[in-house]
Amino acid sequence: MTTPTLNLIGAGRVGQTLAHLWHQRGTYIIQDVLTTRHKSSQAACVTIGAGKAVDTIQAMRTADVWMLAVPDAHIATTAYQLQQALGSGTENSDTTSAPVAFHCSGALAAEQLAPLAEIGWHTASAHCILSFASVPSAVAQFAGTPCALEGHANACNHLRSAFTAIGAQCFDVASAHKVLYHAAAVFATNFLPVLQSVAEEAWHATGVPPEIIMQLRSALLANATANIIRQGPAGALTGPAARGDLSAIAHQAKVVSAWNPDAGAAYTTLSQLALGMKATKN
Repeated sequence: MTTPTLNLIGAGRVGQTLAHLWHQRGTYIIQDVLTTRHKSSQAACVTIGAGKAVDTIQAMRTADVWMLAVPDAHIATTAYQLQQALGSGTENSDTTSAPVAFHCSGALAAEQLAPLAEIGWHTASAHCILSFASVPSAVAQFAGTPCALEGHANACNHLRSAFTAIGAQCFDVASAHKVLYHAAAVFATNFLPVLQSVAEEAWHATGVPPEIIMQLRSALLANATANIIRQGPAGALTGPAARGDLSAIAHQAKVVSAWNPDAGAAYTTLSQLALGMKATKN
């Protein structure tokens, strides 16, 4: 069986990590790599361990699979440019031989690739729930990473095999649920640093020594995470909401609002969600 070819448009940490793993595993032949600057394309090829840096979409060869690892705001435009550059003569009926094109956005659906779907390509989105802080760390941590697939059935089936080959745990997400799915990941990861920052600012405002704040950061986060893993979110809940102490919640919300209105509003909303968790648990 012939190894399929893969072209890469956009080669940030996500694109380089996936292409490197696929090259290492022999899942794809990494073919052409295009970024905004030729030097960055060349550097990406070095990191990936394969591929040819090109300067334009028009210079890219046909391929079995196209990964559009570009910023969310550029996905639709890139799909249109790709269709205009290579669409002529590549139209396909709805068969398994059609090229596969996918993007890596968590919030956007495969419909962003509509220009390519219009010429018969099979389009999808594939979002890996992993912090791609650096390519080496992401490569080392990738095994077992959950990967959400959405889009054309043939494209998803192909990508399921490709991602599984490098250790991903694939699951399907409906197109209509893509935004909520991604918002959940934001709640689980992006807001934790925000909440920690607010807590530390409040401690600083009340005179807690910096070295104690650092100690609290380490101890409380570690304990909270361990409790959530062991007992689940509801079981790990503590504080006024866990006790159902509405008076304490109202008083603290008032004090926090006087210090920082936005933090006060967040405290009130999060307390209401916490009370809902307590009610569900009971």
